[in-house]
Amino acid sequence: MENETGIEKLFFEFASESRLSILRELQKENLKMQEIARRLDVTATEAFRQLERLSAALLVKKQSDGTFALAEYGKIVLQLSSSLDFVSKYKNYFSTHDVMRLPFQLVNRLGELSQASLGMDTIENLNRAERAFIEAEEFGWGIAEGTIPVQMSPIMFERSQKGLKLKFLLPENRLPAATATVKNVEVKGICEVPAIVVLTEKEGAICFRQLEGKVDYAGFFGKDPTFLNWVKDLFLYYWEKGKRT
Repeated sequence: MENETGIEKLFFEFASESRLSILRELQKENLKMQEIARRLDVTATEAFRQLERLSAALLVKKQSDGTFALAEYGKIVLQLSSSLDFVSKYKNYFSTHDVMRLPFQLVNRLGELSQASLGMDTIENLNRAERAFIEAEEFGWGIAEGTIPVQMSPIMFERSQKGLKLKFLLPENRLPAATATVKNVEVKGICEVPAIVVLTEKEGAICFRQLEGKVDYAGFFGKDPTFLNWVKDLFLYYWEKGKRT
């Protein structure tokens, strides 16, 4: 493998489960070789051999106190690889759902969704989205393919009158009338719904459209701050492009 250069060499290093495990352990904290061997349940000789490879690849470095740490290059590589790790984990889902319609800067950050859970049941996901709005205390934002559900309108109206700030992005041809006068409720129209989004200060959800454009409401739900920030950035990106009613 001596002639490998660039990305081919990097992928070869990542192809080893042991080497990848070492990098992930060092992402948590600096460790001595003996502790790495213990955590990976390998011999000290094997741990030494793998650390030698990772050091030669500039992914790890040995500290003055004898511990090993991620090198700067290793930190960057792991950060960027999180997106590949995420889409690989859910390859069946991403084989049938369209992510590439989103802005590239958000596609490049897909690894930030890694702490979310995938829900495939339509009814369960719709109920969960409804509960998220009901339990919200500060704000509720959403991107939907249709109008606000009839059963949700009275609840949302009541909550908005008590201070809950609501924002909705809907298809331009499905905009409700007279929302501009409703306290704490803003609605904008967009020509194409990129994904179904639910976001409150507590929970978020993103349901990507299927490749043929349909919505099956299968998607990712999470409460992790990094996940919520990604969903927030997605919503705000399209909110800026929306047209007010």
